[in-house]
Amino acid sequence: MKFHPFKAFLVGLLFLAGCETMPEGIQQARIAMHQRIQAEPPGDYFIGRRYFKRDYKFWGYVRRPGQPWTTAQLVMLNENQKLAPDREEINFGFDNGYEYKLYGFFSGDKVYEPASNGIYPEFVLKGYELVSTNPVPIFKSQYSGSGDNRYKIEKPD
Repeated sequence: MKFHPFKAFLVGLLFLAGCETMPEGIQQARIAMHQRIQAEPPGDYFIGRRYFKRDYKFWGYVRRPGQPWTTAQLVMLNENQKLAPDREEINFGFDNGYEYKLYGFFSGDKVYEPASNGIYPEFVLKGYELVSTNPVPIFKSQYSGSGDNRYKIEKPD
């Protein structure tokens, strides 16, 4: 019997893919999310996902309509024109994980965030609309059960 490196590679790939599977319900929800994203009409707005971490001052992830979450940027909000939803209600972080339609623009400025020692783009908030209080997960920890690590800054998957 002759060894076939390509066949061995394929078998290994299938094995590894099996290790990374997620529950069928979550996979279906992610497929539905991608279809919904593709159906978002173009326009002068953004989609934002609140990402609250108690020790950090960034607001969350912002992406253009029709673009996947992997293209989203973690932003600092400029609230000179409009307060963020949690600041308006004086209930900081209550909206963690909520999804919003955001109106505003990227100023082109970068803002230093001391807790993460990171520099993030500034988004000038002019308005918002709540899209969902329970949107489909966009972080691996949300569907892998790895829990919330207080100091880990996740990126959308």
